[in-house]
Amino acid sequence: MNILFIADPMGGFKTYKDTTYAMMREAAARGHKLFHTLASDLSVKNGKVYANAAPFEFVGAKDDYDRNWFAAGAAEPAALTGFDAVIMRTDPPFDTQYLYSTQLLTLAETKGAKVFNSGQSMRDFNEKLAILNFSRFISPTLVTTRANDVRAFLAEHGDIIVKPLDGMGGMGIFRLTQQDLNIGSILETLMQMETRTIMAQRYIPEIVQGDKRVLVINGEVVPFALARIPQQGETRGNLAAGGRGVVQELRARDREIAEALAPELKRRGIMLAGLDVIGDYLTEVNVTSPTGFQEIMKQKNWDVAAAFINAVESQAAR
Repeated sequence: MNILFIADPMGGFKTYKDTTYAMMREAAARGHKLFHTLASDLSVKNGKVYANAAPFEFVGAKDDYDRNWFAAGAAEPAALTGFDAVIMRTDPPFDTQYLYSTQLLTLAETKGAKVFNSGQSMRDFNEKLAILNFSRFISPTLVTTRANDVRAFLAEHGDIIVKPLDGMGGMGIFRLTQQDLNIGSILETLMQMETRTIMAQRYIPEIVQGDKRVLVINGEVVPFALARIPQQGETRGNLAAGGRGVVQELRARDREIAEALAPELKRRGIMLAGLDVIGDYLTEVNVTSPTGFQEIMKQKNWDVAAAFINAVESQAAR
């Protein structure tokens, strides 16, 4: 197959842990021809969506984790319908430009392109707001633009988390208690003087045991979760915020949540989702560029990348 990856610049990949890198490695090992483009390099001409796509190959040994791991050819305009599969892996924030990219992907899909995850699903499933579709699995949650609403929510629950709706890697997440002297300043910063919608959730003490990433691939639940355990004195378990990644077998509650969501995710065209579970609660549904492949592959020898490319091959053949 010819597979196009829409991703951030490959020279910046942290290849020792990057999930997109693991996907690419597996696809290349099967003999598929790989191409790369940036989301900003999508365009439309005569009703067709094009990418400025560069072919690339791997160089060096599989475990050579450095900036010289690939050799790319010259980028040329290519219609998305000319690829057997298009894999969207651009990292958030989900800003206006990201939104435009998903709209172009949806246009390409109407012309026959096979896009994973679909443009529509990425628009519909804001990674924070998506949990509201599965209310039986979430802790008390508030979405608002009003600081007084957050203050009332804090007074009710005593200990809460507030976060923006468009971030990643734990960026912009704060824990608030009623004793905090910076409540006003934090809310002003996050809500930009009540012009920006945020989410507040009751603090879940089990975060000290890890913020678990549970992967769902084409409706099938990966049997291991990556528990991202916060550093001492830190609220956030995100690896980008210094959390420690420990792979664990799914608990009964983890599997219950994942198996309940899996059919709906598949129905909506979400080939890959990363569910975030803290304690017994679903906290996010990540669909833009879920990670965690390499940690599971290395710590448990369960080949997540192979499962993903199997799914791509299956769906592309339809």
